Parts: sequence; structure tokens; C-alpha cells
Amino acid sequence: MKTPRLRVLLATLVVLGASSCGTATDTRSSSDEPDAAGSGGTADTADTAESAGTEVASATPRLAVTHDGGVMVVDVTSGEVVADEPMEGFVRVSPAGGVLLEAAEAGHVVAHNGITTLFDDGTGTITVLDPDDLAVGSPEVTTQATDEAHHGVAVRLVDRNLLMTVGDEESRSGVRLMSPSGAVLAETDECPGVHGEAFAEDAAVFGCEDGAVVVDGRDITKVSSPDAYGRIGNQAGSEVSPVLLGDYKTDPDAELERPTRVSLIDTRNASLRLVDLGTSYSFRSLGRGPEGEALVLGTDGAIHVLDPGTGERVDTIEVVDRWREPLDWQQPRPALHVVGSTAYVTDPRRDRVHVVDLDRARVTKALDLPHTPNEVVANAG
Repeated sequence: MKTPRLRVLLATLVVLGASSCGTATDTRSSSDEPDAAGSGGTADTADTAESAGTEVASATPRLAVTHDGGVMVVDVTSGEVVADEPMEGFVRVSPAGGVLLEAAEAGHVVAHNGITTLFDDGTGTITVLDPDDLAVGSPEVTTQATDEAHHGVAVRLVDRNLLMTVGDEESRSGVRLMSPSGAVLAETDECPGVHGEAFAEDAAVFGCEDGAVVVDGRDITKVSSPDAYGRIGNQAGSEVSPVLLGDYKTDPDAELERPTRVSLIDTRNASLRLVDLGTSYSFRSLGRGPEGEALVLGTDGAIHVLDPGTGERVDTIEVVDRWREPLDWQQPRPALHVVGSTAYVTDPRRDRVHVVDLDRARVTKALDLPHTPNEVVANAG
């Protein structure tokens, strides 16, 4: 079997082949598909999509959209598909990352404060790089090993300290903060099933099966769910809000739980608020607006806009038709990705991506695609 690899599509976009998880933005955590990696192939094509791209006179917003068979690069202004890179297996995308980096089992990719950190689930190896290096060629990388391989996540902070999950093939329950020299600065084992991370202003939040943990400097604080099993696995953070948006699931035995409540974690006082949307959502439904608004794409087809401080619904933006989350996490379903004041929502049923102006709370454009879209990321142009 070929080794799964992480492959660059554009200087600001990364494609993951045969990945089990991937982080979508520098403030949003990775998706909450089953912990075991799904079936998939490898991203092993010879030419990068940037070599097949179209040169333009000025920068324009572009999307990387995965489909069954590869990934498309779409010019948002014109709607033109400027590149279509064939790739075998199940392909995932992330906003920043590495150049053809081999991994025994590809996992989370975290872009935070201009640094990209990759986690190899198969070996527990953490790889750190500066994505700016992608503009001039292969980046210089540094690596660090964890105690044991597991389905984990890590992030290099601006002070060069490293945050990482702790676990093994059987279970995960810890978060550790380490110095560049390898000294343990802070640690907790009170996070069963730890999965994913995101930042609310300067604090990092890791999801647990019974709540979350907040890491602020060297202080680690547990936030407990009101239910014995109250799992937070997806999070979406904002640089301008101290409140983190998370999912919330309460059935440990469900084949697929379709929750209607989301969690709001205030990192200032380690409090948790639950908000019932009245509609279900999926692991690709969470985002944040330009002012820190909490955004949730519901199965009713609308983006629900919440005030993160109060949990009050302040707006509802109709985007797509009603939909139902498929049992297989790799199957397409409407996905939300936000850049600034623009939200992009895939519409697999119609082979489209809708462009939503969050300031005006309406859809401004629909981009028709030659393939059914699955995951999507964008740059600002």
C-alpha cells in the first residue's frame, strides 16, 4: 500500500489524501467523523494543481472543492474552474499545510498564527512548518514525537510551546503543554475522548466526551457538560470572541446522532451554555462571522446566526433546500466555510456552491460545478 501523503494544491490551500481528520481553519477544529480512518486511497498524482492553474492579473477569491475523483479550484469572481486535479481515494482539504509530506496515517492539520502543525495518527509524529515557505518551494520542517501514536492533534504556539493531545491506540484522555526543550509545562488527564481544538481569542479549547478543557497560557481548566456523556468534538473559534462554538452530543451508542443543540464555551470563566436550534446539523456546519457571530448550517437549509455571548438567535439566512445527514461521514452533505464576511455553502444536490454575504444576510451568487462538491475551503484573494 502506498503511504498516504499531504499534498499542496495552492500556496494557501492543502489537500489531504486518505485522511481521517483535517482542520479547516486556524480557528476551527477538525471534523467529527468516526475516530477510525475511513477507507480511501492516496493523493499520488505527479503534477500539482498550481502548475495547472490560470495566471491572473490580480488576486481573486478561490475555492478548493473536493469531489469523487479529485479536487477543483474555482475562481469565485468568474465561476470558472481554473484547475481540476485528479486524485484517488477520499480527499480532504485544509487551508494551509505542507508539501508532499508523507504520513503513515494522515490526521489533523492546524493552521494558527502563521504556523502549520500536522499530526500523523499512525506514528504520533508532529510536523511543524511555516506556510509562507510554500511560495518559494518546499518548506523547512521540524518534527517531534509523542509518547504513543493515536488519533490526535497538536498546535505550535507563537511562544514556540507545543500543545498536544495524549493517548494511545485504545483511548485518549489528555492534553499537554510542552516547551521547545521538551519540558512539560502543564497537563491534564481530565478529557476523555479528547478530539479537536480551536482558539477563542488567545485561549485554546479541546473537546472531550464530558465537556472540554480550556488552555490559557499555562492554566488548564475543565469545563464539564451538564450530562454524564456530553461530547464536544467539533469547535469553531474566533480571534475576536472569547466564546467558542461547539457541537454537543449525548448518545454514546448512536450510529449517527443528529444533535439539535450546540455549545457555547466562555473561556473567560470556563462556563458552558447550550442552545437548541430546533434543527439538526452536521460536523461540517459550524463557522464564525466577522464579528465573532456563531454560525450553524442547519439541516433546514439555513445558516442560523447566534450571539455568542447570549446564545440568542439574531438572524436566519436561507441558503439550500432541507437535507438529511448521511450515515457515511465521507458522503457529501452541505458544508459551511467562512472567510471574513463571506460564507460558502456547498449544495451537493444541485452541484453548486452558494456565496453568502453575511453583512447583508443573503445569498449573492451560486457557482455551478462540473462535479458534486464534498468539502470546501477558500482564500480571501
